[in-house]
Amino acid sequence: MTDQALISAVGYEPGKTWVIKVGSSLLTADGRGLAAGPVSRWVDEIVNVHRSGIQVVLVSSGAVAEGMNRLGMKTRPKELHLLQAAAAVGQMGLIQLYESSFQRYGLHTAQVLLTHDDLKSRERYINARSTLRNLIDLGVIPVVNENDTVVTDEFRFGDNDTLAALVANLIEANTLLLMTDQAGVFTADPRKVPDAELVTTMRARDPRLDRMAGGSGALGRGGMVTKINAARTAARSGANTIIASGNAGQVITRLAAGEVSGTLLTADQEVLVSRKQWLAALPTRGKLVLDGGAVRVLTKDGRSLLPVGVKAVRGHFTRGEMVSLVDEDGREIARGLINYNSEDAARIAGHSTRDIESILGFISDEELVHRDNLAVL
Repeated sequence: MTDQALISAVGYEPGKTWVIKVGSSLLTADGRGLAAGPVSRWVDEIVNVHRSGIQVVLVSSGAVAEGMNRLGMKTRPKELHLLQAAAAVGQMGLIQLYESSFQRYGLHTAQVLLTHDDLKSRERYINARSTLRNLIDLGVIPVVNENDTVVTDEFRFGDNDTLAALVANLIEANTLLLMTDQAGVFTADPRKVPDAELVTTMRARDPRLDRMAGGSGALGRGGMVTKINAARTAARSGANTIIASGNAGQVITRLAAGEVSGTLLTADQEVLVSRKQWLAALPTRGKLVLDGGAVRVLTKDGRSLLPVGVKAVRGHFTRGEMVSLVDEDGREIARGLINYNSEDAARIAGHSTRDIESILGFISDEELVHRDNLAVL
């Protein structure tokens, strides 16, 4: 890819928006406290990008790891209350470091803590988007993290790669930069296959990426699998993703100059409209496996999902929750708000609409997922 093509792909033009995520392994120097030196260098680069007209939102890991260091914890706690305590303690140091680093340039930062509920509720989703956009318009650098002090395991984003991708959806960013301790995506795990090659450019939806992913580090909950999935999430709203090493010199500056650094995973679809974007960002609570006919109806005709096209129902969910719609090979093709709970959906799966009442004893909707509550990916 040429420099100009890369610049176009990542949206390096005034008025564009980047979401930059920094991982725990980079921020905490492998558990030895916050890495103030690298943070200072990244801030220098972010400020230069910001001054050029690029709007930047930071998604930062490191709160739990910094809290562990401050509290003298050698291993990541398994108990939820201890994790929340570590997050609360560590968040103070994390934000203090960012604020002091950006203050050197007269820039303010803002702490924004999000949970799944902030995206699940349409009203809270709009409020979160409005807050972030207003902060950006005021010239503030938002620093986003999951609200680990109150969230439960059941409602976690799971990792900050996913959170960063959802923030990219939320504010309609052009570029998602995932800074990690790896150089990018390799054709195989370079720790196990010495001659594995770095992937420079690929479409985010390319199924070959699934075979290239490896495991996660000791401090973070992510890994290359989560980064690839995050790139696919970001692609739903038209954002391209770069996975690059934060340890590489001037990674942000080089990217801004159009230099290929790490792996660029490109979006291959148009930006979703606002409501569809919100639907695509919601966490899923279950999965419906569709037959070929249902896949065609959803993707080609833009129609609702009827029970007859469902081959299997997986997971536990209640009426009105978000479910993932996949084909028989497991590829996610859409997401939608379900009109029946998981037990009722399983009972009517594969049946005609006219049979719903005789099977369940009632009928609340003819469709399992109405097209107005459906986002095709």
